[in-house]
Amino acid sequence: MTVYFIGAGPGAADLITVRGLKLIERCPTCLFAGSLVPTEIVEAAPEGALVKDTAPMNLDEIIEDMKSAHERGEDVARVHSGDPSIYGAVAEQMRRLDDLAIPYEVVPGVPAFAGAAAKLQTELTLPEIAQTIIITRTSGKASSMPEHETLEILGQSRATLAIHLSIRNLKYVEETLTPYYGADCPVIIAYRATWPDEKFITTTLKDMRADVRAEKITRTALIFVGKVFGQKQFRDSELYSADFAHVLRNKGKKKKRQAAEAE
Repeated sequence: MTVYFIGAGPGAADLITVRGLKLIERCPTCLFAGSLVPTEIVEAAPEGALVKDTAPMNLDEIIEDMKSAHERGEDVARVHSGDPSIYGAVAEQMRRLDDLAIPYEVVPGVPAFAGAAAKLQTELTLPEIAQTIIITRTSGKASSMPEHETLEILGQSRATLAIHLSIRNLKYVEETLTPYYGADCPVIIAYRATWPDEKFITTTLKDMRADVRAEKITRTALIFVGKVFGQKQFRDSELYSADFAHVLRNKGKKKKRQAAEAE
């Protein structure tokens, strides 16, 4: 048997990968993070499958269910939200499975920041504006941040920031980033992006706390910070420039064709 750690995507049920859905459809055991994984996804489990919400369970209990499935010779669909590689709490599960010699595989999913950017119809990297995306968070109850990864350090990059798990730390985010990004820097608060009740707040560093308070958002939100948002004045990429040649498009051939058409 194999335990499959499956990324269910950011929320919309049809954003799960084909591979992930096919595994759920055939695995006799399905353990899913119920607070963030849509029920429509796990409803695809086969008839008679053990389908269990792990939100109220601790790590020992989750591993015990995997161990029981291993003893029965049953594959397990372990369904997480977003992509398992980002704040998925899968590393400790894999470590336990290694100790038990239980095989596992990882199936990637659409991460929350990508799902939110798609709904916003925005690119997170623009020529000469930002070419770097930093996915981070701030210290919270679950865990603190390494001292070399604080916003005081990351903010110096002035890159596009996708800040997770920090909607209750907006005062810290504002005060720390304002010296680097400016008080008027665009901010977008993405609440449950791609879910039916999604909400987006377009604001600035100086106004975001008041705007979020007015909307009464206290959890399940991603904070985007960066000059790319709403930006219209940027240079076109060279990628599709008529004067830019690469292995799949020869600039010389294009000019010859244009000359022939002119004749």
